[in-house]
Amino acid sequence: MEVSMVKTRSKTTREVEKQDCRSFQSVQFGTHTLYREFDFIQKTSHNRASFICTFWKCYKYIGKSGDLLNVQEYHSLLCLLCPDFPLDVVQRTAHIIFMEDEMNSLMSFADFLFAFQIQFYYCEFLIECSSVYKRLLNSTMSPREAVVVPSGSSSPRQQKKSVVVEAHSDGIDSKSFLDALKHTCRSFKFSHPSDACLDEILAGSMRVSFYGFLMALAKSQQVNNEISILPARANITDDSAFDVDQAKR
Repeated sequence: MEVSMVKTRSKTTREVEKQDCRSFQSVQFGTHTLYREFDFIQKTSHNRASFICTFWKCYKYIGKSGDLLNVQEYHSLLCLLCPDFPLDVVQRTAHIIFMEDEMNSLMSFADFLFAFQIQFYYCEFLIECSSVYKRLLNSTMSPREAVVVPSGSSSPRQQKKSVVVEAHSDGIDSKSFLDALKHTCRSFKFSHPSDACLDEILAGSMRVSFYGFLMALAKSQQVNNEISILPARANITDDSAFDVDQAKR
């Protein structure tokens, strides 16, 4: 009887160990976010990175086929991986590409993927960028000039859609924006691009618009390398080389 109980406990222990091992491997390889709720996948930088990578690997065939999809169609694809994925995140991703509210505008997979990476991975940083941009823009405009800029929210899920109407067509002073962002990043607790990435994007121009800045983030290979989730834009339809590179890290 005692021998039988010991064997049963031993078997149960092995099963628990195997389950723990599988759970650890799913976190290690980034599959733990699949079919999970939005609150879970956006909770940590690792979870966000894992979900972005999963989205890319699941749907890279769209890039191979050259299909163009709209906001609703990309949202449907995301909901297959995360049933309660919010539509407004997809809409804000489209705004980076089009700078306008166009639900039916068609986007290539590459354009959407890299804009989505920036919007989802750096969500809190973009909200802060919006606040900084608005402050600098308001400080340089005359009392008669009206401006509407992206509205921030303490919660990425509660952030509302917004439309940009810039009072100055040429944006704001790039150096002032760069200095303000660097100052903000020193005490910022969420993920954000390094000073080197911000320098690459802002130091070479005199003025910058808000969505010009977002698009530059999405197109920057230096930012992409820093996040270290996706391969270069030219290689998004072939992940074999990227997997080998990741395995060496």
